[in-house]
Amino acid sequence: MKRVDRLAPFIQREISEIIQRRIKDPRVGFCTVTRVELSNDLRVAKVWVSVMGGEDKERECLEGLKRATGFIRTELGQSLSIRYTPEIRFFIDKSIDHMMKVDRLLKSIQDELHSDTEDEPK
Repeated sequence: MKRVDRLAPFIQREISEIIQRRIKDPRVGFCTVTRVELSNDLRVAKVWVSVMGGEDKERECLEGLKRATGFIRTELGQSLSIRYTPEIRFFIDKSIDHMMKVDRLLKSIQDELHSDTEDEPK
């Protein structure tokens, strides 16, 4: 297993912990770190977050995270034992929204099929 693959989950847990416990900005209160991708040279960490509450909340959360990036990076550097602390870039993870939309569509199809079978004469 490559070092990048071992470090990414650790960085995900650490950033998640920092966001939940040490950042006081209310804009980042409802975000969850869903994925971290590290560059091969460990210099850049792309961090995806999921935010509850719609696009306005996503935008606010991203602004709060970008403002706190220096603090997060400093805190992360204290818990990592590598030469360079990666530059952190935050992105909104839309996969959960997409998954929920597909789930709603499947449920509506299932409900339609169910109601059609009840309407058939026996």
